[in-house]
Amino acid sequence: MTKPPEARVADLAATIRRRVAGHEARALVAVAGPPGSGKSTLAAALVQALGPGAKVVPMDGFHYDDRVLAARGLSARKGAPETFDVAGFRHLLLRLLQEDEVAIPLFDRGLELSRAAADVVGADDRILIVEGNYLLLSRAPWDALAPLFDLTIALNVPETELVRRLMDRWAGYGRTPEAAEAWVAGNDLPNIRTVIRESRAADLTWP
Repeated sequence: MTKPPEARVADLAATIRRRVAGHEARALVAVAGPPGSGKSTLAAALVQALGPGAKVVPMDGFHYDDRVLAARGLSARKGAPETFDVAGFRHLLLRLLQEDEVAIPLFDRGLELSRAAADVVGADDRILIVEGNYLLLSRAPWDALAPLFDLTIALNVPETELVRRLMDRWAGYGRTPEAAEAWVAGNDLPNIRTVIRESRAADLTWP
């Protein structure tokens, strides 16, 4: 994924600081968008621009394990809204607003599984950039996340560019062009359209 322009990231970081100035509790900033839109890239760039006290909290750590997906007949839809532990994710966000130190899970794409307690949010981490596909989804149970965010940012990327990026992503993970195309068409593209059609408006749009 191409690194975002530093000047624009700096401007967005400054906007975040203004929006959360004076907060006693941690600030939760949602960065949402379809698969391939560059959420993790932007989130990492924002944390770097914000400096000490900022940290990324990814939604992807709440993927159901492959065994759970297989038992539920959802293996072919991994990454769809129904393949995440939304209640567990919401509980984590509530803990982050209430507790000084919280261990968080991270998704390992190389292993295709979530690693529990793979990172720790500490007492000094006051601005959390929460990134994920469905943070702005208007359907239940995802809509219960809305009150927890101090600021929401939506990534806006054309569908054709998202497909190109995802084809490159899966090729990088060793899938043949045919397998990558089948996965994008049957799984990623429906998820892209779900995000675009069912997400509420964000406070800010990027780019």
